[in-house]
Amino acid sequence: MPIAVIESLDHEGRGVTHVEGKAIFVEGALPGEEVEFAVYRCRPSYELAQVTRIVKPSAQRVTPRCRHFGVCGGCSMQHLDSVAQAATKQRVLEDALWHVGKVRPATIYPAIHGPAWGYRYRARIGVRLVPAKGGVLVGFHERRSSYIADMTSCDILPPHISAMLPALHALIGAVSIADRLPQIEVAVSDTATVLVFRNLQPLAAADEARLAAFADAHGVQAWLQPGGPATAHPLHPKDGPGLAYTLPEFDVTMDFLPTDFTQVNVAINRLLIRRSMQLLDPRPGERIADLFCGLGNFSLPIARRGATVVGVEGSATLVARAAGNALRNGLETRSEFHAANLFEATEDSLAALGALDKVLIDPPREGAIAVVKALSAAQSPARIVYVSCNPATLARDAAVLVREKGYVLRGAGIANMFPQTSHVESIALFERA
Repeated sequence: MPIAVIESLDHEGRGVTHVEGKAIFVEGALPGEEVEFAVYRCRPSYELAQVTRIVKPSAQRVTPRCRHFGVCGGCSMQHLDSVAQAATKQRVLEDALWHVGKVRPATIYPAIHGPAWGYRYRARIGVRLVPAKGGVLVGFHERRSSYIADMTSCDILPPHISAMLPALHALIGAVSIADRLPQIEVAVSDTATVLVFRNLQPLAAADEARLAAFADAHGVQAWLQPGGPATAHPLHPKDGPGLAYTLPEFDVTMDFLPTDFTQVNVAINRLLIRRSMQLLDPRPGERIADLFCGLGNFSLPIARRGATVVGVEGSATLVARAAGNALRNGLETRSEFHAANLFEATEDSLAALGALDKVLIDPPREGAIAVVKALSAAQSPARIVYVSCNPATLARDAAVLVREKGYVLRGAGIANMFPQTSHVESIALFERA
């Protein structure tokens, strides 16, 4: 088998090397290592490979903590020291900004760190009935596969959820529609833990009794979801406490439903909001837009600082939740929320929001290209803070802001929202030149 020295890591956490000028992406390899590898996919311009032997290991290599590492596709970087993971993600961000957007930040912000394990308070766990493999499988998808990894623990989930996985195996195996329960959505908050069972057909009375007994035994709420997210409803208990998370620095409590989008890492979310407020610097008398505002995660801290915030979100359900959270926190007079498709933003639709001093943008992976293109000379906020979950689309949008809209990229840095994975969360500050 071929042997090569690994040069760097790519955005998916794979080692990168070149053999006779051809790029080879090697899963399980780290920069500086000399490895033996086997190619499993060959393309004209690149190859995908898997490590078969570490000839010379990196000093940053660690023993993966999870017993399912290498099979489960959830965490691809457990073999790399956690501090080195953040440094690698910072390089991924910088490389994307330069190679995709041809821009460089004037300042690199220190990486935002938090817990390396037990941090994932939101998760969708797959369920499959596979008699050939012994019955019910519960876990995340296997690496490079649509199959479910049969997991008995997960170290990135909160400990009480990880410890619950074997009992979930037994529970699903006992219900009459085990082949019609494809997913369990986990939502953990300061006040409650909810398990939403996606049921593709109604449960028998005996099945509902089993789920209720499981909920009582494990101190969780069992919900059912027979259709889309809006159909999720409590099975047992019927009147359990609602889900909520707190932002103590801003004296804010956020209510949410288990199928709402919220950040999975509570500790990093708090630190990311702190960094965002430091960069945005909301002040009384300012009018600030929070685009892709969700249920008000950034909006309410902006309002708490004294500015008037205009939140815009595509989901009418989340807009209603944001307005409700503003009311709960006594911030309704300094906030307003609107439902609009920001992927179709125009100069007119942005102008309809009124004069804006500053803007915060927190889009999904697709980025905010329509928004940045729609910024006009007449409505050009002095400062834009861009929170991103995809370095490539951030870089693309940064190119428009810098080269077409007259902004300067003052700084950028990563927040390690998903330790042990290759996912890169980042934040950037743009100021009008």
